[in-house]
Amino acid sequence: MIRRHPHVFAGEQIADAAQQAAAWERHKAAERGARSSAEHSALEGVPLALPALVRAQKLQRRAARQGFDWKQRQQVVAKLDEEIGELKSALSDGEPLARVQEELGDVLFSAVNLARFVDADAETLLRCANEKFSARFRRVEAFAAEQGKPLPECSLEQMEAWWQRAKDS
Repeated sequence: MIRRHPHVFAGEQIADAAQQAAAWERHKAAERGARSSAEHSALEGVPLALPALVRAQKLQRRAARQGFDWKQRQQVVAKLDEEIGELKSALSDGEPLARVQEELGDVLFSAVNLARFVDADAETLLRCANEKFSARFRRVEAFAAEQGKPLPECSLEQMEAWWQRAKDS
């Protein structure tokens, strides 16, 4: 405990949370460095049991600390565009489902990287998007109920119009 928290137990001075996080990462890197570097990956120790979005961010942060990172947001957006292009090609070319799924995974991974690049937590962003979708969909259901129609009996065009109204309200 003392070894891992010198700012608490050993009188080390750390000015703010950012400096503490940096000190923690240096300490963890030193611990990892004590192991054989030929057998060690910077990605080692990122738990497989983490939610996938959280794990993707941790993997990307670890790689970035090794210098494997974009320098500018535009580069991250360009990579996301590239991955979307590859997904579109796989879909339009009739690639096997496994290939389409692989490309979609690359899109998601790139989107997580963009979230990291704008100092956002991908898990939180997706939770917020889920809530926004749920609220809007409930509005669409309410619009259908006002018309006295079960939603499955409504046309997609009508539902889309209600969706646009829900976005505006």
